[in-house]
Amino acid sequence: MKSDNSASGEVERLVDRVKAGPGGAMTDEVGVITGDLTVATSLQPDGRAGVAVQYTDADEWYTLTGSPAPLPHPDGLRQLHDTVLKAIKAGGGAEVPT
Repeated sequence: MKSDNSASGEVERLVDRVKAGPGGAMTDEVGVITGDLTVATSLQPDGRAGVAVQYTDADEWYTLTGSPAPLPHPDGLRQLHDTVLKAIKAGGGAEVPT
């Protein structure tokens, strides 16, 4: 897991690798992607979280369907990221939970 921190110490981006479960993860651009994925959850200027996925070690990123999403609370980036990882591990065309 990688975290990028702002000057204030607030986490602004979380990145983890995950193996998608059967049915993979649903993206806006190409539909379902499967296999070994990298997930990045980033705090946006409007306070919502953007979630992007890519095939691990690929160059192109895709928007996970449902992104951007509101945070469960102001410092909830980690909580949302962990929930997204769990959903992708489960598969079934995972989207950002609402």
